[in-house]
Amino acid sequence: MFASKVKAKLAKNEVVHMVALHLTDAALYEMVGLMGFDCIWVDMEHHVFSLETVQDRIRAARLGSGADTMVRPAKGEFMHLARMLEAGASGIMYPRCSSAEEARRVVQAMKFHPLGIRGFDGGNRDMPFCSMPMDEYTKQANEQTFLLVQIEEPEAVEQAEDIAAVEGVDGLFFGPADFSVLSNIPGQMRHPLILDAREKIAKAAERAGKHWGTPAGSVEHFKELKDMGAKLIPYCADIIMVRNALEQIQQDLGELGLKFDNQMSNILH
Repeated sequence: MFASKVKAKLAKNEVVHMVALHLTDAALYEMVGLMGFDCIWVDMEHHVFSLETVQDRIRAARLGSGADTMVRPAKGEFMHLARMLEAGASGIMYPRCSSAEEARRVVQAMKFHPLGIRGFDGGNRDMPFCSMPMDEYTKQANEQTFLLVQIEEPEAVEQAEDIAAVEGVDGLFFGPADFSVLSNIPGQMRHPLILDAREKIAKAAERAGKHWGTPAGSVEHFKELKDMGAKLIPYCADIIMVRNALEQIQQDLGELGLKFDNQMSNILH
């Protein structure tokens, strides 16, 4: 089994460095791992990755000292979780969790007995490849994989304490984007409803002795979350970084008189 950087950091109550990657070049995952980031967030809820593609990116991320990979499935994909872990994912971020009962179903699907009912194989890269005694592997798999449960629905915020109390849940993760849409305040990230929900989730995690997190939109926002006690704070994504860099190039060259037919700019603005 690979030792999880995220689990080790959380055990020491340290902030986990996360970055979201949506592009599929394995070299990017390798570079992020080599640069010392703790975890790469791979989104299979909204993006069109196949699991085979994700497995190759997990392998690249692990080169050298490597990075953990946290994969987000779609809501209700309980039977897919074991395959994501067998592909080498260190953790699961489960979206749109509505209740403690749903959180328990996620734990059952991704953890071996006695925490869950995950089926055994051992012939994949997480063991890896039938190289460990069965009892040692199942024990380490339970210890070295992590689960973040995402709270995104207004109704689910009221269930945060019960969700956090579920054994096998390592942390709560607030999804402000979906929460804002479902609350009819799309994109208003400083709205009182957003701030109140975030506070409730943070307190629920603290009372349960669990960790919590949410994405940061800026360095200042990151500091704010860190000061609040968040330990799981993804900051930035590859597509945003690439777009920002390209826009900066256009701005710099624009000062020399070059013009660009930036159709994204026309669409976005």
